[in-house]
Amino acid sequence: MLKATTDVAVPAAAAAVDATNFVTASHASVEALKTANLLKSLSVNALISGERGVGKKKLAQYILPNAPLYSAEDFDELITEIQSSSEIIITHVEHSPNLQRIADEIEKSDIRVIATCSRNYQAQVLDELFDITIELPTLSEREEDITVLIEHFKKEAESIFGVQDTFAFDAAHVDLSANASSLRRQLFLHYLLADVDESDLMELLEKYLYDKLGSNNDYREFLHLYEVPLIRAGLKKFRSQLKLASVLGLNRNTLRKKIQENSAYQFDD
Repeated sequence: MLKATTDVAVPAAAAAVDATNFVTASHASVEALKTANLLKSLSVNALISGERGVGKKKLAQYILPNAPLYSAEDFDELITEIQSSSEIIITHVEHSPNLQRIADEIEKSDIRVIATCSRNYQAQVLDELFDITIELPTLSEREEDITVLIEHFKKEAESIFGVQDTFAFDAAHVDLSANASSLRRQLFLHYLLADVDESDLMELLEKYLYDKLGSNNDYREFLHLYEVPLIRAGLKKFRSQLKLASVLGLNRNTLRKKIQENSAYQFDD
């Protein structure tokens, strides 16, 4: 059985948007497409590993575009599908309640399988079952792809929300905690809030606070919802604590104290 571990990157959108839905801005992304095209022509089973939002499912669907997709958590449905299909995509294999049973059914069936799992997940049964393993790096390891993804998600958001925004989204301050998933969410929130006025903001806060209020210290507990964005916005705009303290009518030491009290949140100065 041939074994190959390929360290390649597969982002979630394309530099030139096409049927692949992959970014091709970085060398790693180009190599990913080459690997995927090779797998399309081979009748072998492959495992794709990586963190959330790196493109595991998209790569699997590119390799097997007509295959049904099942989560390993849906155990009974998955077993039935393995027994009756010629090809299948299995996601989240690390969450299977009985990975050995799935492997046994695949071995007994004449079926082509592409599966996905979390990064660094290891199990001997997977090593025995899959001919090729591909590990997809995080988006932070593919810096060339971030700018392309930002532009792609901006266009997607503009078409959905009907809002044109010329803002320069700083690639150094994007949310990559869940790779492309969190980046897309961050941009969509920006566009969603683009036309929000004062009453909309208060309504959002009201809905957020309604189910959370109930202790005798709630005023101080939720004061950061006002103070943190106010200080963040001021530091970004004025680039100086001294200037911001003056604008807010605060003593500089008072401003410093408020920043320290909210030190769990990131402030740029």
